[in-house]
Amino acid sequence: MSGVEGVEERLTRLGRSFRDLTDEVQQRFIGQREVVEQLGFCVLAGGHALLEGAPGLGKTTLVQPLALALGMGYRRIQFTPDLMPPDITGTRILEEEPGGTRRFSFERGPVFANVVLADEINRATPRTQSALLEAMQERQVTVFGETIALDEPFFVIATQNPIEMEGTYPLPEAQLDRFTLKIDIAHPDLEGLVAILGASTGPPASRAQAVLTAGELLEMQRLVCELPAAAEVVEFAARLVALTHPTHPQAPAGVRRLVRHGVSPRGGQALLMAGKARAAVAGRLHVTPDDIEALATPALRHRIILGYEGEASGVNPDTLVAEAIAAASKG
Repeated sequence: MSGVEGVEERLTRLGRSFRDLTDEVQQRFIGQREVVEQLGFCVLAGGHALLEGAPGLGKTTLVQPLALALGMGYRRIQFTPDLMPPDITGTRILEEEPGGTRRFSFERGPVFANVVLADEINRATPRTQSALLEAMQERQVTVFGETIALDEPFFVIATQNPIEMEGTYPLPEAQLDRFTLKIDIAHPDLEGLVAILGASTGPPASRAQAVLTAGELLEMQRLVCELPAAAEVVEFAARLVALTHPTHPQAPAGVRRLVRHGVSPRGGQALLMAGKARAAVAGRLHVTPDDIEALATPALRHRIILGYEGEASGVNPDTLVAEAIAAASKG
């Protein structure tokens, strides 16, 4: 079997596994197929996801069946204003041995899991939010001078309420930048609402079944990483990122007027990896500009920092991303 045929077969298996995963989740998170797929792309890209939406839209309902369908260790952390960093990473406890001697041992926190749900992450203080930074970026935790590697695969799925709601703290820019995608969950339309009400007020749904193992997911992530992107596609992604900066000579008028800081190189990496995941699921051997455009909004929206005029105007960052896509497409 040639190398290309081998990759095609692996891509076919990947696409089948992805559909099994999203179908299993979709049975419990009714409607909004695009949201489920974007979260799946994020998992394949080996990144972290931030889900934003008003209370009651099913953010937690989306994450729980995903974790079960992945068949891996899962922990949920409920973020509250009194949550402290050791509640996430773990702490040292004093233990007494049978002979009467005492020693300290490390009690691992809930971050030591494959899938970590950081529920309502913006209800905790910035100090507690930052406890996740090292884990998200380095896949390790340093406590009391000791560095402990996290099990692979590892990813954080955080939920947050819209920032204007009472009792929330804005996430620091450095932490926002570590989320591969920010996925907005909108209110369902009438048809979707009817389906949700019908499904959620009847007999309880069965638990989601595991359709993947950790080893299978790691293999899928390796395949996504290996998928080639042509030089022109990489250049298109880089141009799109560059056009979100107000200092760029070809930046759209809205970006120049309303943006204080554009997207970081990490945002470009996230965009390209998400595009690779989309191409792999479609069974393609390469990434296209369509893959980049399709995921530009969730990959870049949370990385655009508005200036004073932008905040005062209430502009949606999605609008600025759309302007940047249009400018980048013109070359």
